[in-house]
Amino acid sequence: MPLVIFDCDGVLVDSERLVVDIDVLAVRELGWEITREEVIELFVGKSEADMRREIEEHIGHALSADWDAAWHAEYRRVLDEELQPVPGVIDAVRAIAADGVASCVASSGSHEKMSRTLAKVGLWDFFAGRIFSAADVAHGKPAPDLFLHAAERMGFRAADCVVVEDSRYGVSAATAAGMAVVGYAGGITPRHHLDAADRVITDMSELPGVVSHLLGEPPLSSGRTDPGRGPAD
Repeated sequence: MPLVIFDCDGVLVDSERLVVDIDVLAVRELGWEITREEVIELFVGKSEADMRREIEEHIGHALSADWDAAWHAEYRRVLDEELQPVPGVIDAVRAIAADGVASCVASSGSHEKMSRTLAKVGLWDFFAGRIFSAADVAHGKPAPDLFLHAAERMGFRAADCVVVEDSRYGVSAATAAGMAVVGYAGGITPRHHLDAADRVITDMSELPGVVSHLLGEPPLSSGRTDPGRGPAD
């Protein structure tokens, strides 16, 4: 059986569309008149540390340790009040689990952030103990380190893994790790950012069948659920 590795933001939790405009305001306050499109192009899929390095390189000086502290309350408010699961992903996760396929999460987000967002959408208990962060490795996406770390910890070869990603940096990381990758273009990422993926989908209902196709296995039974192994309602 394969391992399905899910990104978190934009794949499991529909967070990116909520925070991208806050990112724009926070960066503009530093003197960089960045656009929404540039935030998506440069930062979606990367860790906070990588975002920080990119900003420092552009503005020509180091940021203070708490450069974005004034925005933390707004990020938290939006996520606490408005966050929802990515449409269709709960059923997709259930279908994959019902067929006995292993899964985990590997995200550029921090463990603290994921504990909050995954709990908000009802997925924390399902993935608990199988959640990996860029903070766990030396190099975040687009380096392959995070996905290779997740596969090793889960006991799988890279060749037996399928990654589900919504960013160009995540797709690059999965490809570099030697893993199959499904690009999800149903969020804020332009479809052409995901052209290097093995398959691109716009609806999570497609995911179980695509995973099976990539691995040359019988189709996953997308209509089945297993309350004992699937995520909570």
